[in-house]
Amino acid sequence: QVQLVESGGGLVQAGGSLRLSCAASGRTFSSYAMGWFRQAPGKEREFVAAIDWSGGTAVYAESLKGRFTISRDSAKNTVYLQMNSLKPEDTAVYYCAAALGVKTRISGYRYWGQGTQVTVSS
Repeated sequence: QVQLVESGGGLVQAGGSLRLSCAASGRTFSSYAMGWFRQAPGKEREFVAAIDWSGGTAVYAESLKGRFTISRDSAKNTVYLQMNSLKPEDTAVYYCAAALGVKTRISGYRYWGQGTQVTVSS
């Protein structure tokens, strides 16, 4: 069992940066790949980024490459999402999730956090 709690969301101006954190509890955190997804109002939840259990492999949504960076600190049981050059269209609730193996589909993730709101003003 893994519990996930996101933090770090907020209001930021376009062009600014935010770093989201996802704190995990549970002894098996290091066994899981971790992912970030987001859901904008009226839209489906979409894949943002994922990282494997070791932190050695990361994958990104093609449209976000170069602006977003996922990382993890297994000693702190935490995964991060650094978001730079933010745009109004990045406004969404951001969720972290845990899976057995790096996956880009929602269905591949077993555990989910409650989400953190990111709002980018123009």
